[in-house]
Amino acid sequence: MSQRIAAKITGVAGYLPPRVVTNADMEKIVDTSDEWIRTRTGIRERRFAEPGMAASHMGTEAAKKLLADRGVNPEEIGLIVVATVTPDMFFPATACLIQDRLGASNAWGFDLSGACSGFLYALTVAAQFVGAGTHKKALVVGSDVMTSILDFTDRATCVLFGDGAGAVLVEPATSDTEGIIDFVHDVDGSGGCNLYMPAGGSLHPASHETVEKRMHYVHQEGQQVFKYAVRRMSDLACEVLQRNGLSSRDLSLVVPHQANLRIIRAMQERLGMDDSKVIVNIDRYGNTTAATIPLGLKDAVEQGRLRKGDLVLLIAVGAGYTTGAILMRWAY
Repeated sequence: MSQRIAAKITGVAGYLPPRVVTNADMEKIVDTSDEWIRTRTGIRERRFAEPGMAASHMGTEAAKKLLADRGVNPEEIGLIVVATVTPDMFFPATACLIQDRLGASNAWGFDLSGACSGFLYALTVAAQFVGAGTHKKALVVGSDVMTSILDFTDRATCVLFGDGAGAVLVEPATSDTEGIIDFVHDVDGSGGCNLYMPAGGSLHPASHETVEKRMHYVHQEGQQVFKYAVRRMSDLACEVLQRNGLSSRDLSLVVPHQANLRIIRAMQERLGMDDSKVIVNIDRYGNTTAATIPLGLKDAVEQGRLRKGDLVLLIAVGAGYTTGAILMRWAY
């Protein structure tokens, strides 16, 4: 067992754009069908942001609701970490834009790019600052406007994603019966070629050629990503439990990244867990990348599926490949 982090989540909130896009709507955009999407992914509908709504706007809305719900003044926030692969722009950081809109005048912050594992990476980073006593209150935001980087002529990818944001408040844990117990993260860069956006960076700056070749959109080798995610989600879950002397029977809830329902069910089967202990919302939101896990936590709280003291596992695999698992005792 690693050294425990003296930090806990004390609040969670989310934001979803009001526009609901069903599989029937997608049939009008690209050559696909409701049956094809549902049987392969579990998705029935997703949310699309309206033009002009960026990651910072959605992240700010989630953060505002969170702070209002918890009665926290924005000036109390000391750190803002934003997980996103769809920042408003390269610079300034999305965290800067959210800090300004919130009026969090005493906070510093930055963006973190970990794709679908990004929120867990950001949560671990923020928890380290809080656990070390550097900050009393940290805001962790996952926000992605995936529709801004989707090729709506590619039926294999455009049906998978949606837009959304989630935020959590991280504060010091005062006892061993609450907060983050352990985490596991790793990367496997050899898989980067299987899920990526080729252009827009320093290697392939925007040009007429990159636009014509549709290089500013998500590119994915679906089968390779699927196989890796199925294996690593299960392996990570088992690893973090075993090294803490626990088993899946001790878990009250698993909040997995929502990439594909078949990936979630494969992990669930290996852990031997009942549906009631696994959060699934991919059917309603699609894959919102960095927002899936905080939105899952939001749903769990709203549905009364989390109680103080519950053992919770957060787990994700994303482009990179990036992976993450966080084990915690729910604190409120």
